[in-house]
Formats: sequence, C-alpha cells, structure tokens
Amino acid sequence: MTRVTRLGLTGGIGSGKSTVARMLADLGAAVVDADAIARSVTAAGGAAIGPIAAEFGAGFITPEGALDRDKMRELAFADATARTRLEAIVHPLVGRATTEQAQAAIQAGHHCIVFDVPLLVESGRWRQQVDQVLVVDCSAETQTARVMARSGLTREAVRGIMATQASRLQRLAAADVVVCNDQLSLDDLKAQVTHLARRFGL
Repeated sequence: MTRVTRLGLTGGIGSGKSTVARMLADLGAAVVDADAIARSVTAAGGAAIGPIAAEFGAGFITPEGALDRDKMRELAFADATARTRLEAIVHPLVGRATTEQAQAAIQAGHHCIVFDVPLLVESGRWRQQVDQVLVVDCSAETQTARVMARSGLTREAVRGIMATQASRLQRLAAADVVVCNDQLSLDDLKAQVTHLARRFGL
C-alpha cells in the first residue's frame, strides 16, 4: 500500500498559508480545510445549529438559520466558558468531517493530505493527527501590512486578531518544515513550495 503523508499546514493571519495550500493542491495534494468545515457546520442548515440553539438559545441563530457570529463573539468576551462550550459542539463535527474528507482523498489515490488548520498550534489536538507540521512564516509587520491591505482593517484591529493566535515563536517551535514568505514574489514562493513538496510524496 502506498504511504500517505498527513501534513498539517498552519500560519498566522496574513502569512500566505492559503496561497501555499493552493500551490500544494496544484501539485497533487488533497487539501482538507478545517476552517471551511467549521463555517459550513455553523452555516444555515449546518449540523451544529440545533445543538448551538439548545445550548445558547435561539437568539444566537440568525433569521436565516446560521450562527450569529457577532452575538457569539460578544458573549465570549463576557462569559469565559462560552468559547469552550461552542467548541465542544463544533470540534467533534469538524473532526468527523475532516476524517471523512481525508479517507475519500486516500481512496481517490492522493499520496499527500494537507490539513489546513489556522489554529493547529493552539488546539493541541492536531499535532497527534499529522505526520509533519508545515508552518508558513513571515514577520509581524508583513502580516499586519497584508491584512490591512486586503481587508481594510486598522493596524490595531489586525494586531488584536494576531494577539488571539499563537505567537510566531510558538508556531516555529511546533514546525517540522518552515516556508519563509517574507518579501517573496509569488514565483519565488511557488519555487520554494515545489522544492519542499517532494518531501511529502508530491
């Protein structure tokens, strides 16, 4: 049986993680996007909606039937247990869906499964589920400039988001492989990713 590499991909906001994921997909990897799955289970009709309404009340569901993210964010600031209670609902659903997507990719003949997990380092549970961790790294200043340019957020808002994520040092400490994406052209980044991809069976 051909060996399958399970690669955990992470990086701070604005690092270029999603770009690297697309490049790996172009090289033949199957990408399982944990963030997209989490959004789908909390969207209208998602598997988490009923349990969220039961746990937090119908007021946390929008008229369209999705999780009211703004209201949940406000609650999380006021109630330290809210995030943990929400994660207890969402994480098992995301875990099941990622497993199903990975199995489907293996059956389809993929030799590398990339688990795109923004909070891989923070979660603590992902490290045991992957063979290697690939971190896309850049300076905090580069992160800030990229996110401000693409989203229109203020510097303070971007730094606030970054403060909720693992630090750069924590991510680098968890990394088996690092892609340095500071002041690189897309072609240079692609060359770096293509070179590394051989290590992952691509």
